[in-house]
Amino acid sequence: MLLAIDIGNTNITCGIFQGEKLVTTWRMSTAIHRSPDEYANLMLSIMERRGTTGPEIKDAVICSVVPPVQLIFDEVCKHFLKKAPLIVEAGVKTGRRIDMENPREVGPDRIVNAVAAHQLYGGPLIVLDMGTATTLDVVTRNGDYIGGAIAPGIYIATEALFTRTAMLPRIELTIPKKVIGRNTVAAMQSGVVFGYVGLIEGLVNRIQDELSERAKVIATGGFATIISQATNVIDVINPDLTLIGLCIIYNLNLP
Repeated sequence: MLLAIDIGNTNITCGIFQGEKLVTTWRMSTAIHRSPDEYANLMLSIMERRGTTGPEIKDAVICSVVPPVQLIFDEVCKHFLKKAPLIVEAGVKTGRRIDMENPREVGPDRIVNAVAAHQLYGGPLIVLDMGTATTLDVVTRNGDYIGGAIAPGIYIATEALFTRTAMLPRIELTIPKKVIGRNTVAAMQSGVVFGYVGLIEGLVNRIQDELSERAKVIATGGFATIISQATNVIDVINPDLTLIGLCIIYNLNLP
């Protein structure tokens, strides 16, 4: 079995693969002050509840945008799973050309998503990842990663309204029935949700205009399902895209 770990700014998503089949997933909050022991105990407890034990894990692969937490999970894998994980970073085989001015500055999660999306759906593609940040990544028909766009995530925007204003409450992110909110909460939900729908539709349409052929839009991330209910620019939602990409890259780097 393979343990895939995607370390994001807000959440850590883990998945266990039996061969190429994803058999279970779970999420944990990202906390840089947790010790390796704490993360190990939490992970082993979750795995046991899912019917898996540490010795069944034969290897691990990690993608991270939080370097301090990456170091913690590297230690977790080495000491508690007895495995040195494959870290997705510069020098790791991805099977894709990164056609950027500085390929090393591209976040590994964006490359992992591009790898998975192209293998699953072909190209050209726009990969929309709605997590802590909202990213749109463009992949050509041949699988080349050529760049994209980065915007603040919907959760960041929502929390900013709450923390940086004196009168506005924290809200639940749901699709409002109307754009014109008849109370403060409804007005905030309209502004945030439909505002991000407009942002995504605008960026997708502008990217499509720059490409020579229409690209399929693949969405992933914690807020993809909510936003997809209010727009027709998304073709496919795959919440496990990053984990699948990690498994693909792990297999590409087998000796």
